[in-house]
Amino acid sequence: MIQASVFFGAIGPQQIILILVIVLLLFGGRKIPELMRGLGSGIKEFKNATKEEEEKETKKED
Repeated sequence: MIQASVFFGAIGPQQIILILVIVLLLFGGRKIPELMRGLGSGIKEFKNATKEEEEKETKKED
């Protein structure tokens, strides 16, 4: 499994600020909350699907 520190170790605070400024310029201040809600719901759906698969695996083993 690849650790998150491998990816984030190469990204410093200056790069993160630059990425945030670019996102703000591209999408504008009004669209960002909408994008974050969509991202959050996508992550939630992914977690639910993963949890369901784990439950199926557990039931299969029993």
